[in-house]
Amino acid sequence: MKENNFFKRLFRSLRVNKSISIDLGTANILIYDKQENKIVLNEPSVLARDKKTGKVIAVGHEAREMLGKTPDSIEAIKPLKDGVIADLDATREMLSNFMYKIYGSSIFKPEVMICVPLEVTPVERKALFDSVIGAKKIYIIEEGRAAIIGSGIDISKPAGNMVIDIGGGSTDVAILSLDEVIASKSIRIAGNRFDEDIVRYVRNKYNLLIGDRTAEKIKKELATAMIEEIPKTMIIKGRQLDIQTPVSLEINSNEVYEAIKNSLYDIINATKEVLEKSPPELSADILDNGIVMTGGGSMIKDFPALVEKEVKVKVYLSDHPLDSVVLGGGKAFDNKNLLKTLQMREN
Repeated sequence: MKENNFFKRLFRSLRVNKSISIDLGTANILIYDKQENKIVLNEPSVLARDKKTGKVIAVGHEAREMLGKTPDSIEAIKPLKDGVIADLDATREMLSNFMYKIYGSSIFKPEVMICVPLEVTPVERKALFDSVIGAKKIYIIEEGRAAIIGSGIDISKPAGNMVIDIGGGSTDVAILSLDEVIASKSIRIAGNRFDEDIVRYVRNKYNLLIGDRTAEKIKKELATAMIEEIPKTMIIKGRQLDIQTPVSLEINSNEVYEAIKNSLYDIINATKEVLEKSPPELSADILDNGIVMTGGGSMIKDFPALVEKEVKVKVYLSDHPLDSVVLGGGKAFDNKNLLKTLQMREN
């Protein structure tokens, strides 16, 4: 019975012309299957392997649990940095494992849409093309463009729309019209930088060393873009550097605001720079249409309100801030004019 089910799935995959969108994020990898009309994978961008043999031990959630806890013989790594590939072989292995996890050993050559930061170098683009093995066609779409499409905005019309997409490794700010990017800026300040800010703040203020996972938890539970009258608190644990022993202490949301404030304003300043590049007619459209914010960093409490206050334009949060990029990548397959503007490799 299991064998019959396998062959049914195999033949079905051979018949279907699969179109897959991949959000190759620094923190998480999301894969959207257009034929199934759903996100079929959402896992951390982490791989664990044996240092001597190079054999992959775990990927995704299982590998993430190993970060900072492995023996000398095993390394748990993040093969993506600032939204681009830092370790090509590890990225290939990770994607291969994820594809096997979704589709088993089904043999098919899908069309693949890879979502990447706006300003990647030619070398980085080549690495992205090389990271996907066995695809019939590979397209590369900028995350800003994918994010605004995934937020339900039609960019094919002659009207200006603006997006701020705050991922794990980079923030993309872009103005779009007629399927094209008119003005943009990409900065390597995003969710991971907020984590680093928190680690640094806790070390400097409390002489306490905390890990990346603790910093991420603090960010998710306490991060705010405005001072709060009644700040939220939580207990954190780390290693006291002067006595080198584990201790716990309380931190509050206003302290987290102080930690990440400069990075928040770096994103706001990038937004202002892009607005300054906008042609007058498109500026008028943006004033009417507002700015959409997407990505995990956009979910920091009161961040859309702070951006609106600073740039004097209506700002709203996407309905699917965590998924908008990969969903937009999937929707891009339906727009033939848009596909013509994308870099593509055919195998």
